Amino acid sequence: MNNKHTAFLLAAPSSGSGKTTITLALLRMFARRGLAVQPFKCGPDYLDTRLHTMAASFGGREGVGINLDTFMASKEHVQGLFSRYSLDADVAVIEGVMGLFDGAEKSQGSSAEIAMLLGIPVIMVIDAQSMAYSAAPMLYGFRTFDPALNLAGVIFNQVNTLTHYSYLEAAARDAGVEPLGYVPRSEAVAISERHLGLDTSAAYDREGVIAAMAEHVGKTVNVDRLLEIAQVERSCTPVLSQSMAKGHKVIAVARNEAFNFVYRENIDVLGEYGRLVFFSPLHDERLPEADMLYLAGGYPELYAEQLSANSVMREQIASYCSNGGCTYAECGGMMYLGKTITLKDGSSFPMCGVLDLDTTMQESRLTLGYRKVILDGSAQELRGHEFHYSRISRQGALQNIAEVKNARGEQVATPLFRKGNTTASYIHLYWGEMRQAPTMLFSLETE
Repeated sequence: MNNKHTAFLLAAPSSGSGKTTITLALLRMFARRGLAVQPFKCGPDYLDTRLHTMAASFGGREGVGINLDTFMASKEHVQGLFSRYSLDADVAVIEGVMGLFDGAEKSQGSSAEIAMLLGIPVIMVIDAQSMAYSAAPMLYGFRTFDPALNLAGVIFNQVNTLTHYSYLEAAARDAGVEPLGYVPRSEAVAISERHLGLDTSAAYDREGVIAAMAEHVGKTVNVDRLLEIAQVERSCTPVLSQSMAKGHKVIAVARNEAFNFVYRENIDVLGEYGRLVFFSPLHDERLPEADMLYLAGGYPELYAEQLSANSVMREQIASYCSNGGCTYAECGGMMYLGKTITLKDGSSFPMCGVLDLDTTMQESRLTLGYRKVILDGSAQELRGHEFHYSRISRQGALQNIAEVKNARGEQVATPLFRKGNTTASYIHLYWGEMRQAPTMLFSLETE
């Protein structure tokens, strides 16, 4: 095995600079060359990892998107994940989160921290549509702010002419950062990027969109030079082995257009408890026979009418939970277990009715942030992330079984509900490092 491979982190001064489009384009371009590509995402985002998987999977190879998050997991765990998944990869591409130094608390958990932790170079993506030589002090500041950071190159986005790029190219060189090309403005690409994460229907041509992004970016970005300057020694961090003995449970996992926000490591941990059986609350007529039921987050509001129309599935899930079935639901999964979901237009659709609560998209507002969760009677802290626009409009007498705080240690009102053996919350918990977490969350008896 070659001791070197290409590995880099794509970062930006702020969100909205075009990181995702350029990441997807590069992943597909590398894969088309026959390279084994491994994508990663800084932070808790579960949408981008799905898109990364699509872009990196080409020609029979699969590149599964993996989250790297130093708030939800230890630095050792993050290093171990990177080492394990990039072990056989020719190229490892990490998409950053927000601005380069934006973390949960100052730069803690930021893209910069992860790049330095893994010892890989950073490639900046700068939206330069209203900028020329001012890119020089911006890049110089990012390059010199922390001497441990290796800012190796820059790609300029939203640049329409070679003349404009020539000014930016000179600015980058004067700042000591190698220019790697530019990406012209494209309304079609911009619209596609907005819809990629929102349109989860089977009819949406994600493959065509990603291919178009690769074609667009590939015309003006020096991919060959990028592969050269991002050559690094392969990680020598030991791959952490945390696997338990294989259990004998059968775990039913909801997976379809409405429920697909899930961390890959969570699924791997569940697999250690037994055999996973995937099913669709939208399309299937029966709930699989199972010892555990996992309803992950997603977009139930976009499929509320179809979910409600599958009354047989709703009744079977309600019966499973009321008869003591071990169930864990998060965000969209929790909404599905409630009594109703009300959409923005005021239309309301019955759901499973397991939990005495109603959720609504009316008067919606974004709730966002990292979460620390301590279950009642437990000294162990689970970590996760909360991101949703819906809200609970009515709540009955439901038991809250946890104390929840944000990244700064401040109390948060978000509950973790438990009714019988059903546990549910708006929080997406990450348990990749805590293999015993499902025992607590699914109310399993210790065996």
